[in-house]
Amino acid sequence: MQKNFGSLDRREAVKMLLADRGDLLVISGLGSSSYDLFDAGENAGNFYLWGAMGGAAMVGLGLALAQPKRPVAVVTGDGEQLMGLGSLLTVAAKKPGNLSIVVLDNGHFGETGMQQSHSGLGARLEVIAGGAGFHSVTEIGDLESIAAFRRKMRNFDGPHFARIHISSDHVPRALPPRDGVFLKNRFREHLGFAVT
Repeated sequence: MQKNFGSLDRREAVKMLLADRGDLLVISGLGSSSYDLFDAGENAGNFYLWGAMGGAAMVGLGLALAQPKRPVAVVTGDGEQLMGLGSLLTVAAKKPGNLSIVVLDNGHFGETGMQQSHSGLGARLEVIAGGAGFHSVTEIGDLESIAAFRRKMRNFDGPHFARIHISSDHVPRALPPRDGVFLKNRFREHLGFAVT
């Protein structure tokens, strides 16, 4: 088992990614990525997926297509993205210029006991994304590269894919709201839709 897959602190990485986010809409994947998003700063433009493992990229795609004038980011983990690898093919085929998929990769399935994931065994998600047809693929191992990618997320020339190598060190949970109706209504209101 790989001891240190990456060295970046996941919370610091997500905070750097979302600094000065402006009107960026963010979908987070199951578990730790939702905790990271919440810890980076609660925002009505955050939509936390609870228990939808493998679905984050597809929810992000739907949102990007429905809101073509807004930048959209999916922030998820390697285990969640591995569960939905086929979604990368669909995102690449649809070519939403406003969508970025960001995978926080620690080489482990963090929500089920820290078993080594396929990426921890050598699968390279950025190579898979490139093969799927993403023309913008980035592998990140330092904060400066996160800052550079953050600017790219606002260029509307995507879809963009980034794999950020993070540490597998334990990070305490920071729990966002879990009420699905509340999250849906808050997000709809943020987009300017009436909630009845």
